[in-house]
Amino acid sequence: MIRVTDLEYAYPGGQGALVSVSLSTGPGRLVGLVGANGSGKSTLMALMAGLYTPTGGTVTVGGHVSPGETRAIRGLCRLVMQDADLQMLGATVEEDLLLGRQHTAGTVSRARELAARLHLLDAWERPVQTLSWGMKRKVCLAAALLDDPKVLLLDEPFSGLDYPGMREMRKLLVENREAGLTQIVSSHDLECFVDIVDELAVLDAGRLALAGPPQDVLGQVREHGVRPPCSWNAGQGVRPWEGGER
Repeated sequence: MIRVTDLEYAYPGGQGALVSVSLSTGPGRLVGLVGANGSGKSTLMALMAGLYTPTGGTVTVGGHVSPGETRAIRGLCRLVMQDADLQMLGATVEEDLLLGRQHTAGTVSRARELAARLHLLDAWERPVQTLSWGMKRKVCLAAALLDDPKVLLLDEPFSGLDYPGMREMRKLLVENREAGLTQIVSSHDLECFVDIVDELAVLDAGRLALAGPPQDVLGQVREHGVRPPCSWNAGQGVRPWEGGER
C-alpha cells in the first residue's frame, strides 16, 4: 500500500534530513517508526503524506508515485501531527470535523460516530481552544478518520496522553488494523506500543538503521539512541502492555 524507495530530503539551505530511506508495508499493517529526537521521523511522515516533495527517491501509495502524483497521494493518506493546534481550523469540535465537507445527514452521522468512538461527544459544541492537549489530538484523529484514508500516519500519538488515554489509543490502533487500515506510528518511546506493532523501523540521523519484526530488532535499538522496553531489558522479550489489547 505504501512504499518509499531511496528516499532523500534536504531542507532549504542544503541541510540533509533523510538519506536513502527504503521502507514498505501493506494493508492492515501497523508499523512503529522509532528513533531519537531529530532522527527524521516527522520529516519522513510528512513526505509519505505528500506534504513535502522528495529531493531524491520516490514515495508510492496505492500505485501513485511522488514526485509527480502528489495530489493523488494526499487523497489516500492522512497525517495527524504532533502539534494539534497546527491542524485545527474550526471554532468548535463540530465545526472542526465538518469544515469543508458537505453537511449531509450521512457525513454528520459519521462525524458523530467517530466523536463517540473517541469520547468527544460531550465536547461536541465546545470551543476547541478550551480542550485539553489529549482531546485536541483526538479531534484531529477523528477528522483524519472521517476522510476514510487508506494510510493513516500518526506522529507521536502517545505524547501528552495519560494512562487511560494511552490505553484508548492502543485500542483504536488495533481496531483500525483489524479493519484493514495501513498505519504508521512514530514515537521515541517503545514502551507504550511495541507489543501491538507488526514491524519496527528505526531511524538514526536520517537513515533507516533497522527494520523488521520487533523481536528481531529490539536487541539492536539501543545502538541507535532508542531505549528498549522494560520487559526486553529484563530478559522477558516483548510482553503485552497490560495484556488486554492484543
